[in-house]
Amino acid sequence: METILLVGHGSRDSAGNEELLRFADMVRAKAPGFAIETCFLEFAKPSIDQGIAKCVAQGASRVVLVPIILFAAGHAKIHIPDAIDHAKQKYPHVQFAYGRPIGVHQKVINILKTRLAETGYSAEQQSGERDPNTAVLLLGRGSSDVDANSDFYKMARLFWEQVPVKWTESCFIGVTEPSFEEGLERCLQLGAKTVYVLPYFLFTGILIKRIEQMVADFAALHPDRNIVLADYFGFHPELADLLLDRVAEAFEGRAAMNCDLCKYRIEAAAHLEHHHHHHDDEHGHDYHHHDHSHDHGHDHEHDHGHNHAHHEHAHDHHHGHGHDGHEHAHSHAHGHKGEPQ
Repeated sequence: METILLVGHGSRDSAGNEELLRFADMVRAKAPGFAIETCFLEFAKPSIDQGIAKCVAQGASRVVLVPIILFAAGHAKIHIPDAIDHAKQKYPHVQFAYGRPIGVHQKVINILKTRLAETGYSAEQQSGERDPNTAVLLLGRGSSDVDANSDFYKMARLFWEQVPVKWTESCFIGVTEPSFEEGLERCLQLGAKTVYVLPYFLFTGILIKRIEQMVADFAALHPDRNIVLADYFGFHPELADLLLDRVAEAFEGRAAMNCDLCKYRIEAAAHLEHHHHHHDDEHGHDYHHHDHSHDHGHDHEHDHGHNHAHHEHAHDHHHGHGHDGHEHAHSHAHGHKGEPQ
């Protein structure tokens, strides 16, 4: 028996947790052939350990964990794999697979475009002309992980390529910069008469309610400008479709993750300084090998794979990138003891 365990972040706001559970019901309705359970990383129950235990108790011989998380940062790179490591030791008779976070995908662009259209914005792009009076401000949660933040910026650029506004700016509600206030001010300085704020959030919660108040306060300070807050991702059908894509990848063993810019990987590289580095197109040493191939596909997804062993960490990293007519495949293997905190 194979069971899918959807792993949500969890919120201090019970309404956010309820929305995640309702979203899980949407996924179940689209995939009636799957046994699907749900758990949370923090602030709500069942925990990830409890979720795994429930799957095993119900007779699962294979548990496929799929994070309902926007980008690969600490939770996706460290906490969930660590929970899987413990589960492998506790349930040696059960197989475990791990799917990717939502990440960079056209379906997310489609969700953002839908949320923008719902505000009433309907300008059409003609002859490459862009609306000089309008800015879209993508508002993210913010992360200490550079890979997650850079993926957010990439999504902002991909969004700009598909909408006719002159300006698409990016900012964060916390952890890193630019701040939400700085993002709003920048849009006005660029000359935008209307600013559409698109929250890059899955579900409601404390931060969404804070954002609503901040938008109202900023609009009151600038009565000559139009500040419009769009809805978060919520129950958009393409979000459920995308999560099922991630489920299929994990089931088929195709899920992988990008560790090139992972801060843990960068620090781990210090342990490898005694190795001799070659700068040819192909490296002969066992911890760094590049295999480049070219394909005329157009794919904005990042493939990431982590294989974590408990206490002494042996990491096998694979990621593939397809960008505008070329595709790169890279693999990295390295081992180190302990994880930096």
